[in-house]
Amino acid sequence: MSDTIKKWHEMQEEKQTKYITDDLIEQGMIRLGYGEVDSHDEDHVRKIVLDHFDAELTDQWRQDCEFYIYEESTADGYSVYVATSDTNSVCVNEDIHYYDSDLSGVLQDAIKDGGEIYVDDYFQDFIDDAIQELYLYLAERMHQEVVDELLDEGYKQKDEK
Repeated sequence: MSDTIKKWHEMQEEKQTKYITDDLIEQGMIRLGYGEVDSHDEDHVRKIVLDHFDAELTDQWRQDCEFYIYEESTADGYSVYVATSDTNSVCVNEDIHYYDSDLSGVLQDAIKDGGEIYVDDYFQDFIDDAIQELYLYLAERMHQEVVDELLDEGYKQKDEK
């Protein structure tokens, strides 16, 4: 076969090949609830994260919550933060935090475990930080899931022949 005919065949095969594009990925992400526009809506992000892990935040104190995060005062007037699954058995070394910035990781773990989580104020920075971190984690997983689905459907990545 001549080189010209061979190149023509290669060009025809390349035209027929379906490649994964950013638009295809975004369509898949939108379908899963993780689209670019939705990622800027804080209420949507919170709902997606909590629904995924079957968790719920509440500011209503109840004895049957799975986890509790609240502020307490020390005898000398300082604020500390309690993060525990058992309010009747608080471990000072593990459950007491001096800074609310330490609570984001604790809340992330509690959300991953699911269930109802008591927080004394919905509008604390550590809650937003925890939700954002978990959303990014989930969005990365969903991105890979969309790419895998497209590959299963016969699409190819640009660097793949």
